Amino acid sequence: MRSIRARLLVVLLGSTGLVWFLAVVWIYFSTQAELERVLDARLMEAARMVDSLLTDRRVDLALASIDGSGTSVPQSLAVEPQSYERQLSCQIWSLDGTLVGQSEHAPQGRLTDVKQGFSETDVGGETWRVFAIENEALGVRVMVGDSIRIRDRLVSEVIKGLVAPAALVLPFLGGAIWFSVRRGMSPLKDMEHALAGRDANDLHPLPEARLPKEIAPAVEALNGLFRRVADARDREKSFTAFAAHELKTPLAGLKTQAQIALASADGEVHAHALRQISAGVDRTSRLVRQLLDLAAVEGDAEQSSAVAVRASELVARIAGNLSLPSAPPIEVVYDGLDADRPVRIDPVLATLALRNLIENAIVYSPQGARIVVRLSARKGRLDLCVEDEGPGIAADELSRATDRFFRGRHRSSEGSGLGLAIAKEAVSRMGGDLSLGNREPHGLRAVLSIPVEELP
Repeated sequence: MRSIRARLLVVLLGSTGLVWFLAVVWIYFSTQAELERVLDARLMEAARMVDSLLTDRRVDLALASIDGSGTSVPQSLAVEPQSYERQLSCQIWSLDGTLVGQSEHAPQGRLTDVKQGFSETDVGGETWRVFAIENEALGVRVMVGDSIRIRDRLVSEVIKGLVAPAALVLPFLGGAIWFSVRRGMSPLKDMEHALAGRDANDLHPLPEARLPKEIAPAVEALNGLFRRVADARDREKSFTAFAAHELKTPLAGLKTQAQIALASADGEVHAHALRQISAGVDRTSRLVRQLLDLAAVEGDAEQSSAVAVRASELVARIAGNLSLPSAPPIEVVYDGLDADRPVRIDPVLATLALRNLIENAIVYSPQGARIVVRLSARKGRLDLCVEDEGPGIAADELSRATDRFFRGRHRSSEGSGLGLAIAKEAVSRMGGDLSLGNREPHGLRAVLSIPVEELP
């Protein structure tokens, strides 16, 4: 059953019916017990009343009323109460076994053989509940009883009085439950209508005012999703716009230099234009590769996997794959780290992060400068630090340095503003962080702190 409304209706109606049924069962047994107690008390009171009347001589006790033929005739007693609609019967027997008197509707057989107290007796195929009192002073035994069938009928009438209203009320109760469930589920229906009629480009949050507590978390989660999707779309739009702008500039330069080379007959001008074209192609190639790197680090997180690598091999592979012209010498320093000891790390993301930091240092370092890559280990983390001797980053621009396409006031003609953004995204995917700081007297220090698993 997929419908929450149907589940609620089934649960509420079922539980209500079960509670009502259990209540009827409980009332049945409790009523039966209470009725037994009350009727037994009335039997006892009736028997004691008859015994009292006999003792006080208010009822003439003729042990044998003789008619004209000499036959013994039991005296008829009009002592039955009106509580049971003439179903209470009384008999008076002498101690020697002679029937002295009985009520009008009493059975023909002896009500009980018990001398005194309560008992149940089968008389003429019918069960009777009887209370007997023995009066030794008068030499008689008083018996008052009623039929068990009458008692059962009284209990059944009480239960009918409960079940009949229940049968009438349950349909109305079911309708009230259905209406209440429908009204209670209306906020979900409203949310469904709001989402169904919404345009695909409409990412405005759903209203969160006066929402039920049960639905508020779902609406908050949806609004959070809308915000993340809107942010992702904004980043995608800005990324496309900046990428188009950054590609347009070098392509326009390439076209200009090509036109100069074609139009000029001067060999020196022709050669200079070709050198500019070559440099422009290098810059454009690096920009395209960085755009691909950024797309890679923003891909599916499940594609990344950690493997065992050696720090020395990782740095050597990155340095050997650098394609930037006239790169300054790179010095690698291992501070407290065994270069040949393997660690478990994602080599693809680590390579993207460290390579872009090194290339960024190369682009912003002057001629004759030196770049230092320091690798150090602490408990459960690997720190990759890249230090250059460039102009650094202005203090008021450090917080924005990792934004995409942000180049700052110390920009380079070869930079695109993507290197630090790629490094930050890659290290974040590995669960680490990137910190930037200026060096004295000049230069930039960029530190990648990556959680790793050390291997023996």
